[in-house]
Amino acid sequence: MVTFSPGPSKVYDTLPLYLKEAFEMGIMSISHRSAMFMDLYQETETLIKEQLHVPQDYKLLFTSSATENWEIIAQSVTESASFHIFSGSFGKKWYEFAKYIEPKTGILKLEPDQTVDVTNLDIGYEFDLIAITQNETSNATQVSNETIAAIAHKFPEKMMAIDTTSSMAGIELDFSLADIWYASVQKCFGMPAGLGVLLLSPKAIQKVKKKGERGRYNSLSFMLENAENFQTHYTPNVLGIYLLKRVLQDIPEIQHIDQKTRSRMQQLENAIANTGPMRMLIQNPEARSSTVLAVTAREPFISQIKKDAEVKGMQLGGGYGPLKASSFRIANFPAINDREFENLLRFLKEY
Repeated sequence: MVTFSPGPSKVYDTLPLYLKEAFEMGIMSISHRSAMFMDLYQETETLIKEQLHVPQDYKLLFTSSATENWEIIAQSVTESASFHIFSGSFGKKWYEFAKYIEPKTGILKLEPDQTVDVTNLDIGYEFDLIAITQNETSNATQVSNETIAAIAHKFPEKMMAIDTTSSMAGIELDFSLADIWYASVQKCFGMPAGLGVLLLSPKAIQKVKKKGERGRYNSLSFMLENAENFQTHYTPNVLGIYLLKRVLQDIPEIQHIDQKTRSRMQQLENAIANTGPMRMLIQNPEARSSTVLAVTAREPFISQIKKDAEVKGMQLGGGYGPLKASSFRIANFPAINDREFENLLRFLKEY
């Protein structure tokens, strides 16, 4: 069964080889204080900068998942309050976690087909951090690099934090536009769940040091002190970090992945547009994700097409939350190989 679920998603076909290597090299048993681990950390940071075009002066940190970063950012970076821009369930959850820590947290809730009106965007002085859900996995929407750039240009004095959970390593992102970026590896990185990545700019690091929050085990001050020596503050998912390094070694550079991702999404959109019962959940192309496609139809149809796909050896992702019964989602992630993608495309065209 090949899964097209947007998370946890299909892993790269080379993963069994990486796991065998890790076992034979003793990776699964090394200490996070050892020279072997420090080399692994440094190599992984170098590779993520080279392959994804992350600025050289940004710092890579490891967390348990993307969702852990919601709390980390609120407790260790935000000084007064954050302002959240989102259109779906995961962006809402980030906002709610931040609001629990700081009740004055602000919000701009977009409709799924709505883009950010930057010209009329008003974010007051009381908010020192802007939080943007760049790719919303729940309803297949996204915020473009161009929009993030416009927001950064309009509010240069504010910190910018970007959730790219289901887009990092799938499309080319301009990391220089914001100070904090994060993701989980079980989506576009093509790996099993259990590891999050957090990227910080020098500006973000300085703000962390200025705030000096140290009251929790995952306080960024503590994490950064350990990261200076390419160590972690607690025993991490060492196997996950090794798998991340091997994935980064073998994937094409991000501009090539980006081109393929967008080409495949165009093919998927064309296939859906040419069917009678189905339509794309997000009608506005400017708001539509490049890595997750949401398809809507009548509930009996959604139930039947998912069953028929399973008969063909394919698992379609279910709708999320209130969209569960009336939609399905397709992960347009790099780990899906050409044969699997062609089989999916043929199924959709013939259905």
